[in-house]
Amino acid sequence: MPFRLLVPFGLLCVLLPLHHGAPGPDGTAPDPAHYRERVKAMFYHAYDSYLENAFPYDELRPLTCDGHDTWGSFSLTLIDALDTLLILGNVSEFQRVVEVLQDNVDFDIDVNASVFETNIRDPSFMEGSFIRLHTLVVGGLLSAHLLSKKAGVEVEAGWPCSGPLLRMAEEAARKLLPAFQTPTGMPYGTVNLLHGVNPGETPVTCTAGIGTFIVEFATLSSLTGDPVFEEVARVALMRLWESRSDIGLVGNHIDVLTGKWVAQDAGIGAGVDSYFEYLVKGAILLQDKKLMAMFLEYNKAIRNYTHFDDWYLWVQMYKGTVSMPVFQSLEAYWPGLQSLIGDIDNAMRTFLNYYTVWKQFGGLPEFYNIPQGYTVEKREGYPLRPELIESAMYLYRATGDPTLLELGRDAVESIEKISKVECGFATIKDLRDHKLDNRMESFFLAETVKYLYLLFDPTNFIHNNGSTFDAVITPYGECILGAGGYIFNTEAHPIDPAALHCCRRLKEEQWEVEDLMREFYSLKRNRSRFQKKTMSSGPWEPPAGPEPPSSPENHDQAREKSAKQKIPLLSCPSQPFTSKLALLGQVFLDSS
Repeated sequence: MPFRLLVPFGLLCVLLPLHHGAPGPDGTAPDPAHYRERVKAMFYHAYDSYLENAFPYDELRPLTCDGHDTWGSFSLTLIDALDTLLILGNVSEFQRVVEVLQDNVDFDIDVNASVFETNIRDPSFMEGSFIRLHTLVVGGLLSAHLLSKKAGVEVEAGWPCSGPLLRMAEEAARKLLPAFQTPTGMPYGTVNLLHGVNPGETPVTCTAGIGTFIVEFATLSSLTGDPVFEEVARVALMRLWESRSDIGLVGNHIDVLTGKWVAQDAGIGAGVDSYFEYLVKGAILLQDKKLMAMFLEYNKAIRNYTHFDDWYLWVQMYKGTVSMPVFQSLEAYWPGLQSLIGDIDNAMRTFLNYYTVWKQFGGLPEFYNIPQGYTVEKREGYPLRPELIESAMYLYRATGDPTLLELGRDAVESIEKISKVECGFATIKDLRDHKLDNRMESFFLAETVKYLYLLFDPTNFIHNNGSTFDAVITPYGECILGAGGYIFNTEAHPIDPAALHCCRRLKEEQWEVEDLMREFYSLKRNRSRFQKKTMSSGPWEPPAGPEPPSSPENHDQAREKSAKQKIPLLSCPSQPFTSKLALLGQVFLDSS
């Protein structure tokens, strides 16, 4: 008998009016300015509580007003909150924290970063500390390094190709490289930061723990000039791709020594999620068509085998039969990812399904039984995760649908009402009775609050459409930064894609940029000429067709001639959010 998804009637009743951007309970749409200030107040209540009660420990325990180390004693909440400070406009605190981190963080410690020390407390579906240490520490330091100049930090000569935060990120990343020394190139799930991989270490690693490196490691390779980081990340991605089943799916855990799947449940949630996320974001960041093609093939298989009535279930990776008809809160990133590939209609339908669950409980339970329309036993909690808010932010940028602001409003109201305590915000242990747990995970400041603030702040520099930018001089020439198009890593640390082209200048790249710049100015002159003709000669007439392409010989001659001429700095026009960031950090029209 084929599986049929039964959605409770009450959920359908909630779902239907949401498509039309129904107003809030008082009949009015949420006021972005009001909620922006509410979110800022939430951040400082949590951040100040951490500084006063928990620093230098990793995280705050809000019920007992003290701190504890969870990931290795790196003051991780401080690293995680750093770029959020700048997004909220607090440059002075950003500058102070940069100095604190430089003076206090040390990676030469005898600590195991283990994928099996989970933060969703489930032995079958794990998001591990190894991957979180990478995305949080390396990603957080890289993001802060690239934002330092905007924050008024006095940067050293050669920035962004050098700097203390960049050196810290490189040091942390090198501590992780021994994990990649396996026959398959897929990394171990655990590495000791002082001694490397321990003898007898288990070779079983979750899929996300293998496929969530390309954003940070490619950025690091581009800034430092050392290709090893990007190389190991790409090998790991390819090995996963080659390990997919005949029906195009990947499982949840794999043996990195043999390449054989240990957990064969396929889905988009915990243990797999950021692998798919990094294929898309890596493709955008690196302008890599192969990575995007890989994701689009996965997307077809996911829709064929796991997609039911705009929900996504868990299935057996070889047969496609349903193994778990549940929605996990970690899956709520998916509509945002769909928006990045332009699949807005499907993204909104899935988002609205997830939003009904939020409205039912005032948060997303870790597991939700879709046919029964209720929580799963021992998975009733909500640790203030950001994924649904993240999707709302992306979709609001794409559509402007006020329903997405309503989710932001509901999130602020729910978190403040249920989770706020004297010393910060506490994890909700059970959404049914609102019992709390004595933990405030660092991602609350890094992701949840950040995405909420950006949802309500349409003019934030993160949303720059290319109309403004900064020109900086590097040892490799002039570079354009801050023009927008930021790529968030899986911990919501923004990476400026233009920076990847600031610290290298291959001849081929220079030629491509010069060609594109000449094309840009040619189009600009043509527009100016036709505008003048319109003013003097009556109605506008379309321009003649494009000139035939030049021969390779003429093209080479043009390159030689252009090399003798000084190319003026590109003046970036106002662009839509989809502006293309091209080589060497320049911004060009989508048609370029």
